[in-house]
Amino acid sequence: MQQRSRPTVHVDGFLYDEDQVDILCEEGTMSRSYCLTCGSYRTAPLDFISHSFSISELQFLFENVLPDLSGRMVVDVGSRLGAVLYGGHVFSSASHLIGLEINEEFVNLQRNILQKYKMTDRIQVLHTDVCLQNVLLQSADVLILNNVFEFFMELGEQVRAWRFIMENFRKRGSLLVTVPALQESLSTLQEALAPDWVEELPVDYDVFVGGDSDADSLRQIHLYRVM
Repeated sequence: MQQRSRPTVHVDGFLYDEDQVDILCEEGTMSRSYCLTCGSYRTAPLDFISHSFSISELQFLFENVLPDLSGRMVVDVGSRLGAVLYGGHVFSSASHLIGLEINEEFVNLQRNILQKYKMTDRIQVLHTDVCLQNVLLQSADVLILNNVFEFFMELGEQVRAWRFIMENFRKRGSLLVTVPALQESLSTLQEALAPDWVEELPVDYDVFVGGDSDADSLRQIHLYRVM
């Protein structure tokens, strides 16, 4: 975050939709602007970034981007609050949803939610680093990466994580979901995709999934198939 050229606010899209953010800004609890010169009236809009899918994005992902997941295992890298896991439980028939989360506080929060709402039948959360899960990646049918490395790891660690994923997530026909596109994530790392590792699949972004859908956010979701 220190490398961001402009002040940026983290707003979790799973917890706060655009209408809720607007209300908070109107109430003065939040602001969309910052002072360019201390004490002046010169302001500029803040950048808002979410590291979780919103509910409409989750519905779009599982009902329109991904195929029928019956009998398949989905792995979410950096599961944070568990949004992808909960969305997969509600919007898909995936047989097994596994979240990998390195932050113990987030892991405990997710496990409490799973127990409270009785979702442990298909969901499991592991307190681990993805780079320790080669066996799991080798057997996964769907791998989801939503802004998982860019804002939380030094460049060298990002390179290590991507190389590990490319080496282990290689089961032919497996599906990879990324936000943003792979080319954008890897461009700053000067890393090239392994030859014939994945191919991008078309996504219909014009599918209507609700009045609160953000078309620009939906277009950040990209789908790939392991060659």
